[in-house]
Amino acid sequence: MKIKKSALCLQIGAALQGAVLLGYSGVALAAEEDDAAKEKENVEKIAVVGSRAAPRSVGESPVPIDIIGAEEFANQGNPDMLNMLSTLVPSFNINAQSISDAATLIRPANLRGLGPDQTLVLVNGKRRHRASVIAFAGGGISDGAQGPDISVIPAVAIRQVEVLRDGAAAQYGSDAIAGVLNFQLKNDSEGGVLEAKWGQHYEGDGTSETLAGNIGLPLTDSGSANFSFEYKNADPTDRSVQRSDAAALIEAGNTAVLNPAQVWGSPEIKDDFKLFANLELDLKNGKEAYAFGNHAQREVEGGFYYRNPTNRGGVYAGPKVTVDDVEYDSVLVGDMTPDDGNSCGPLRLDANGIPIASDLAAITADPNCWSFVEMFPGGFTPKFGGTVTDSAIAGGVKGELVNDIFFDLSASYGRNQAEFKINNTVNASLGANSPTSFSPGTYVQSELGLNMDLFREFEVGFYDAVVLAGGMEWREDTFEVKAGDVPSYSVGVLADQGFGIGSNGFPGFKPESAGVFSRHNLSFYTDVSSWVTENLMLNGAVRYEDYSDFGDTTNWKVSGLFKITDSLSLRAAAGTGFRAPTIGQSKVVNVSTAFGPNGLVDEATLPPDNPISIQKGGKALKPEESENLSFGLVGEFGSTHVSLDMYRIDVEDRLSQTSPLELSETDIAALLAMGINDATSYTSIKFFTNDFDTKTTGADLVISQDLDLGSGASKLSFVMNWNKTEVTVDPLTTNIDDVKIRTLEENLPKTRGSISFNHSEDNWRALARVNYFGSFWEVDDTYDAAQGMSEGSALLVDLELGYMLSDNIELIVGAQNAFDKYPGLNPYGDSVGAKYPVTSPYGFNGGYYYFRGVYTF
Repeated sequence: MKIKKSALCLQIGAALQGAVLLGYSGVALAAEEDDAAKEKENVEKIAVVGSRAAPRSVGESPVPIDIIGAEEFANQGNPDMLNMLSTLVPSFNINAQSISDAATLIRPANLRGLGPDQTLVLVNGKRRHRASVIAFAGGGISDGAQGPDISVIPAVAIRQVEVLRDGAAAQYGSDAIAGVLNFQLKNDSEGGVLEAKWGQHYEGDGTSETLAGNIGLPLTDSGSANFSFEYKNADPTDRSVQRSDAAALIEAGNTAVLNPAQVWGSPEIKDDFKLFANLELDLKNGKEAYAFGNHAQREVEGGFYYRNPTNRGGVYAGPKVTVDDVEYDSVLVGDMTPDDGNSCGPLRLDANGIPIASDLAAITADPNCWSFVEMFPGGFTPKFGGTVTDSAIAGGVKGELVNDIFFDLSASYGRNQAEFKINNTVNASLGANSPTSFSPGTYVQSELGLNMDLFREFEVGFYDAVVLAGGMEWREDTFEVKAGDVPSYSVGVLADQGFGIGSNGFPGFKPESAGVFSRHNLSFYTDVSSWVTENLMLNGAVRYEDYSDFGDTTNWKVSGLFKITDSLSLRAAAGTGFRAPTIGQSKVVNVSTAFGPNGLVDEATLPPDNPISIQKGGKALKPEESENLSFGLVGEFGSTHVSLDMYRIDVEDRLSQTSPLELSETDIAALLAMGINDATSYTSIKFFTNDFDTKTTGADLVISQDLDLGSGASKLSFVMNWNKTEVTVDPLTTNIDDVKIRTLEENLPKTRGSISFNHSEDNWRALARVNYFGSFWEVDDTYDAAQGMSEGSALLVDLELGYMLSDNIELIVGAQNAFDKYPGLNPYGDSVGAKYPVTSPYGFNGGYYYFRGVYTF
């Protein structure tokens, strides 16, 4: 797929796919009245196809596109955009991300079983910037991903969402391997809506309160200014069981251990504020100016793993101690004044893990001696979170340039910042001087883009005009790491006495790890599309990109649609794609706590060009390369719409984190020799690598039908996705283990679907939806691919009832997971403290009921 700069780009570009998809459908503007009328006809044609309500798939597209209208987002209880999409798009999967380090702040999501950063996200047809968070612990399939933060988009701002279920790198560039999500913002120049929502889980927790609004205003007499806001707070949930080790300590008499010692549940979200604006202005003379942007901020706090006061390495766990020929386990004791010649005696543990009283009294009485049982006698559980701030602005001018050539010239800038916080923890090396709250540092992702698109129609004797489009794009991506506060990374007096360095659970970013890392790329692309005959549409596209850090790549795509009859069509597409490794994945340094082959360990993620990474097989990152094939049938039979699409996505050199690679004493010594003083704080490393290939095959089925029940209006729709991923590795060179492979292949359900029924009559409307989730597999605390837990399929029911009090006011009551379906009990729950499987695709919080009030004006 990768080629040199040459005339081959132009030769391929002569054949090529055009822009009937998402971006170019409404580009043409016209100065003359007849041109304006032609444009209006085209827009209306697209709007009819795209808003085919019960029919959600576009019938005359050569690739499958779902159009999800604003009302479908409104008719849901959970206000989070990720949860809404998961309900409406069967191949879109998320999970709760309870104890997931940075992924707790920005949850990853998966389309068609691929990673979050293998789906391209657009807003008004323009590329959305990535989030700053790298999901170091993303539930397996999302580990190491750096995708956009979709949750900052409020549903009230959305006119519709277009889900392109096909690879589209030839049109849009990097990331569009699994597909494209395009969020179209409302652009009304009048009217609006104000909505208040309250909801709670059946368990009585997770209460959320949301206030949202949208208003359309005229912008002079030739434009619109549309504004949306949302403000939300959501309480945490708790689906924990007491860990067996904590329960044993309580039974032995340690009264300082909490119950539960560790919380599994959804994190708390505070002051979640979102603001969007969308402006359009007719400049006359066939040109239009536009601008849109957003600002959002929220604070998130979740839990971490429990630090056991008898065996947590780097804080509590001490050496074996022999006194009077009796061997004891012990707790670390540090000498705060190691140069005074005095020594601190051992702190032995009895058979039940309780400190021996005489030892503890001696250490407590000596101000030079320190053990963390003095500060946290029952152990401790860090609380991790932070503040996420997201801002973006885009604008441009489009219209007729000259001689029926139309243009779209635009610029965009986006910035996402995650400022981390961790509380109820320690920098163990500081001993008695350690604070318990830290600011470990900040990630910032910023992206600047410039686009020039050109568009023209040609009459060449085909049934319809040939639409030729092309353009160029320049982008600069920047990833910044800001150092944490000094106590979060400093090396204390106890560092060489076995105590860990840095804020335990999430060590601060050191100044030497901080920095600003950038790259830029330039791309050229061209597309062509036409109805060659009355029954045959052909499209083609080619795109060439040159990156400053890893070279160039060329991608192509061809697609077509053939009308067998007026009601039934065949469609097919083939193409190549790619995903460039992000700057963050190439440069980031991080330490996180996770389960590994030896239980809970602190794992360091290092750049692949770090000497220790190289020693373990690390290499410079290169882009993932993909091949996409799809084939389908689409039928329009009166009010019945049916589409069946089959696909295959092959990804070579797939980018992911390695499995945990254990550090030997020699490795740690080498790190220390290089001046990495906190090497003793972790026992294994990971790095990003192009280490394996995957083959994903699947099928999407969409059926929708308007029903005549004698009165009112009714719609029935059925959507189903089947998706299977197979991993191919070279056993001689791979750095991923069997657990990683099985997680990639089985952690997401292979089958998902839903049946929805909508009925409206007089002032009433009702919605019922049955959601199906296939079986999935989750690794257990033994970290053994041959064991783990297999969870069967599940059916969940959503219900909603609305009543119009007047022309402007509607009251709604509803329930998601109305019959309170939970996954099966976690068979290893008492080891990790989780009552249910933590990666369940339908969550572990049970039923959720809500009330909404909507005022429309």
